[in-house]
Amino acid sequence: MSDKNIPEDPRVILCDMCTGEDRKPARKTCMKCEISMCVQHLQAHLTTPVLLQTHPLTEPMALCGSTKCPQHGKLLEYYCLDDLTCVCVSCAIEDRHRVHNMKTFSTAHRELKEKLDAEQRALQTEENLSLEKWKKSEREKVVRSGVRLMEAVTLLRDAALTAVQSSVSARTQLITTSKSSMQAAQKEEDTFRFLQMYSQVFHDVEKAKAVDLRRGLEPGSERDKLLQEMRQNGEKMLKQAGDFWGSLLTLVNPEDQQELPAAWSDLTFHPQTLATGMSLSKDKRKVFHASWLGQCSATLLIRSTRAAPEPQSWMVSLSRDSDWTVGLCDKEQMNNIRLGPVYGLCCEGNQLSSLTTEWEEYDDRPLGTSHRVSSTPITHQGNHGAEVAPRPEVVEVVQDFGSSSLSFFSRSGRCLRDKKITIKMDPKKQNLAPFVQITKKKAPISHKETILNPFQPPSSQVPKHMSGKSKPIK
Repeated sequence: MSDKNIPEDPRVILCDMCTGEDRKPARKTCMKCEISMCVQHLQAHLTTPVLLQTHPLTEPMALCGSTKCPQHGKLLEYYCLDDLTCVCVSCAIEDRHRVHNMKTFSTAHRELKEKLDAEQRALQTEENLSLEKWKKSEREKVVRSGVRLMEAVTLLRDAALTAVQSSVSARTQLITTSKSSMQAAQKEEDTFRFLQMYSQVFHDVEKAKAVDLRRGLEPGSERDKLLQEMRQNGEKMLKQAGDFWGSLLTLVNPEDQQELPAAWSDLTFHPQTLATGMSLSKDKRKVFHASWLGQCSATLLIRSTRAAPEPQSWMVSLSRDSDWTVGLCDKEQMNNIRLGPVYGLCCEGNQLSSLTTEWEEYDDRPLGTSHRVSSTPITHQGNHGAEVAPRPEVVEVVQDFGSSSLSFFSRSGRCLRDKKITIKMDPKKQNLAPFVQITKKKAPISHKETILNPFQPPSSQVPKHMSGKSKPIK
């Protein structure tokens, strides 16, 4: 077979001076000539004193780009360890590299290779340690949560099954007794004795017919005690299930599934304006409005009964039949929040938008500052590009004092939330308060109810004849 039919190895550097198809492997590469040479063509560089002294030779290599300095036009002979670049002698002596750590190519090659070997060993060690650390922390945390949940479920299951099984066994005994009585009576041939036995057999059969194996545990103190224990253990089990669920979500996506803020159970509505036909419940956590009476609107502050700073987070459940704005506004502008300053999430019709306030400094004005309120539509990436963001029914507002920001989330369930937007606020403006503003939509609506109570499902709070809901607070 001819050598021409053997494909060339791309890793082999061929002589640039050989002609035709019979090119030989290179033995050295001349950095100055920028060519690779085989043994035959290398002889001139090895036997000519001038070439031997001024033309550096390296192991065969594929030259990528020029080996000349683009600034001085001289051969690249040194490597700058500070800037990680190849330089010429002028760069090393006269230019900005003169005070840097310079090495010849061969020395730099050796030292950097040793450094990479050391870093590779260090990374391998770090990888092993990180994996062990992960196993001991995140993986074991999830496993422990799952084990605790399974133990709680098993205890609750066994307690219920054991108690009910004892009760069912006692009831099945009545059936067994009645069968024995009937069999004994059927075997009795003496008429008088049969009639004497029949009364007892009748009572045993009636008791057996009254047995209901689906009735559960028999009423009494034993059942009441067990139910109380099951309710207590069940609450613990639900908490453990939530912890387990949350740990799995955090494991998969730590950034989005962060620990949710603690609930503020003492937040209440303090109305600044209530239109005709609107009223506040006794606990100040519900707003009722009959829109058929005409224009229906309300602006309400959210306040805490604690001696604490402004709430860090709160939730509002909002009806689809009302427009609304949620966020922070100036207490002095509650009657017209659009005069600002205001930071919030606004829903008009089915369009979500953010309200922000921009501040400007003026030297020629008495107060020295001016502000402008702007509204920006919120969109999300859909199947056909940018689309209108879906309207949330439950909004969670999180105020971050450290970064002076306000974040809005669409909440569904205990652990699931989708961020709508984060607004940066001016940290100097401190006269802001949490608020909710509700306004009537243009379409005709009937009797609605706004609820502020996130600790029960909305369906259990709203009468069946009322369809509107709205609840903040966490």
